[in-house]
Amino acid sequence: MHIPTIKDVAAKAGVSVKTVSRVINHEASVQASTRQRVEAAIEVLRYRPDLSARSLRGMRSYALGVVYDNPNPYYVIAVQNGLLSVCREFGYGLQIHPCDSNSPTLAEELVQLVRQNRLAGLVLAPPMSERDELVQTLTAAKVPLVRLISASSDPQDGHLCVYVDDRSAAREITTHLIQMGHQRIGFIWGGPEHRSSPERYKGYEEALRDYGVSMDPELVVQGDYSFDEGFRAARRLLALPNPPTAIFGSNDEIAAGVLAAARSIGVNVPFDLSIAGFEDSPFSKQSWPALTTARQDTQEIARTAGRMLIEEVDRDESAPPPRNCGFSPSLVARGSTTPVRPGREG
Repeated sequence: MHIPTIKDVAAKAGVSVKTVSRVINHEASVQASTRQRVEAAIEVLRYRPDLSARSLRGMRSYALGVVYDNPNPYYVIAVQNGLLSVCREFGYGLQIHPCDSNSPTLAEELVQLVRQNRLAGLVLAPPMSERDELVQTLTAAKVPLVRLISASSDPQDGHLCVYVDDRSAAREITTHLIQMGHQRIGFIWGGPEHRSSPERYKGYEEALRDYGVSMDPELVVQGDYSFDEGFRAARRLLALPNPPTAIFGSNDEIAAGVLAAARSIGVNVPFDLSIAGFEDSPFSKQSWPALTTARQDTQEIARTAGRMLIEEVDRDESAPPPRNCGFSPSLVARGSTTPVRPGREG
């Protein structure tokens, strides 16, 4: 079986090998009509560049790295799939690097990762992306990077990022519960090392304040972004003398754990207890009843980060850097929430 080469593409498109190379490298100097002819030839021949050879010839890298430490497998898979799609679009490879975010040598590990594997740059997922000292160290080592972070607005701190407004989405979820008549609303935190956890808590807190609902500290439980933590925290909340009529878990895994805890003690969802999560992961759709949540397109968020990073490493020094981009998750109301039963509002 003949594997198509760059010479085959050049011959079919009627151009030089150098022109094909320019198209593959997304150089702006190629005329639109020529670019279209070359791209058509690439598609017909199903040509795929040899990324390692291309990197060696050009003395630069055509591979990105993604660094994560997250207990939520659905989040990690969505990030990977989003980055893979944009890497394939632009002819880049992707190296996936799970790590220990608490390692005291993490900065050195990541610098070595980039240099040994000749990576063009890194996409940092939370919580590493939200650690200023780590970001400063990588920047000082001239490692191009784009961060995925939780923020209610563009931080404008000089470092590229895709930011997600978790706070507003959490406020919207809590408002949804309050408008259904719920006054005792439990809140279960995610991992404290993730900035999304305090941001989602602030949204919950702001909604209570906006509607004049008193804050009861015993309804707030520290946790982590996992099913087990949701189960544990919910059992604690439901054992209170005056338990909540609704529980807001900081992600869908937590909310699924809450649902399991309610069933384990015979609490009917949603008639005795409304439950909401966050992120619109498969947990939210596969649960019964399906979970009210905030839809967060993690795959598109990752795609945006990948495009930003490629744009940054490909741009001329005279060109302005890419602009930070923000996403706002939106409320998805499903069967796990319903108006509070009469007599249980307070």
